[in-house]
Amino acid sequence: MSYVSHLECSAGCGAGPFDPRERHHLCSCGLPLLVRYRINQVAQNWNKSTLPDRPPNMWRYQEMMPLMDDGDPVTLGEGFTPLLHATSLGRSLGLSALYVKDESLNPTNSFKARGLSAAVTRARALNAHTLSVPSAGNAANAMAAYAAQAGLPAKVFMPKDVKKPFIRECELYGADVTLVDGLITDAGRLAAKVGDPMGWYDVSTLKEPYRIEGKKTMAYELAEQLEWQWPDWIIYPTGGGTGMIGMWKAMDELEAIGWVPKGHRPRMVTAQASGCAPIVRAFEQETDYAEPWADAHTIAAGLRVPKAIGDFLILRALRESGGRAIAVSDADMVRYMKDLGHYEGISAAPESGAALGALHKLVADGSVKPDDTVVLFNTGGALKYLDVLDSA
Repeated sequence: MSYVSHLECSAGCGAGPFDPRERHHLCSCGLPLLVRYRINQVAQNWNKSTLPDRPPNMWRYQEMMPLMDDGDPVTLGEGFTPLLHATSLGRSLGLSALYVKDESLNPTNSFKARGLSAAVTRARALNAHTLSVPSAGNAANAMAAYAAQAGLPAKVFMPKDVKKPFIRECELYGADVTLVDGLITDAGRLAAKVGDPMGWYDVSTLKEPYRIEGKKTMAYELAEQLEWQWPDWIIYPTGGGTGMIGMWKAMDELEAIGWVPKGHRPRMVTAQASGCAPIVRAFEQETDYAEPWADAHTIAAGLRVPKAIGDFLILRALRESGGRAIAVSDADMVRYMKDLGHYEGISAAPESGAALGALHKLVADGSVKPDDTVVLFNTGGALKYLDVLDSA
């Protein structure tokens, strides 16, 4: 049974509601749409005691996922990644309860698998004939893989300076790759210019409603793995921000169905690159939206996003949670991705080094206390980034 109710504007502009059985991308106001569920029915009919008997992937939470009567999920086994108690790394920081949620163990080696599984599932159900995405790397790999699983052609647009492993992996899955002068924003403009007249289904970050539904399952899993209690802190590397927005949405949902207590949520922390930190700047300037970042540059491709379409939702989650936004240099990212490897045997991309760098700053200024429970997200693995290790 599907509990999907409707789509609604994330900014509450008054348009809609929108029918999820029809194709929708952005709201008529130009901002993202969010999936809403019949929460009261879910609370009455679904109990967390059902979970132990379900497959260890993100679709175990199917009652709160965008599955309708129009098909099964497009899945490669994504989700239910390990939550590792990082005892050695924690000891080096003076923390007794530091955990790493290791998203590198998803298909295609990153958290992007979650969002693209959900997005491609809905695209296929909505009779999309060709999928397209602009990407800095990992999202392209995931989209190409899930498009192949769904039997749909994939069109990928990436900055021409993207690392070779990202290009080759897209080609491995049969995707058509176009390299673009500029950043991911320029890739997005070209993807729309080419694809819109041809009716391609765009699965860009937050420009369709379903990637966020896959990403939110990180919080469902975290709650389950911590026995339905939230940690004190979640530290998350943020480019487009779908994961941050999705987890905050999941917290609303889990409270509404009665699976977690109300009143205590984690403090959410965004980690960005010093060379591309629009969310950090907007947070510090106390603005609701982030101005585009000029001359964006960083070794962490996933953080080189000069303007996030969901910036106001990221900033809302940070402020409502009493969280922070912290910028980390490229040199420190490499240093800390090595620490994740040396202390814990975790293969971490530079983005995750940024998250650990943010944690170091929070410990140093006394914000994070020795007994606080901290969850740091490793959003992807190191193998596509091994060349950056030579820079430190």
